[in-house]
Amino acid sequence: MANVQRSSPRHAVETKSVSFITIFTLSFVLFSAIAVVGQLLGAQWRAWLPGAEGVKSLTGGVKAAVYTFMSHLQ
Repeated sequence: MANVQRSSPRHAVETKSVSFITIFTLSFVLFSAIAVVGQLLGAQWRAWLPGAEGVKSLTGGVKAAVYTFMSHLQ
C-alpha cells in the first residue's frame, strides 16, 4: 500500500488558534486606538464601535467591539 501522510487535527487546531489570536490582537489594538482618540476628543466613541454601546469602561467597550467583530468573521 502507498504510504499516505495526513495532517494531524492538532496541527489544524494550532493553526486556527494562532490565526484567531493574531486577528484578535490586531483588532484589539485598532479598536483601542479608535477608543482612545475618541476619549481624548470627548466624542461618543462607543457609538462608533459595534457592540460597545452599553459598556461603561474603555477596555470593556473595546473587548465587546472586538468580540462582535470576530463573530462576523466566522
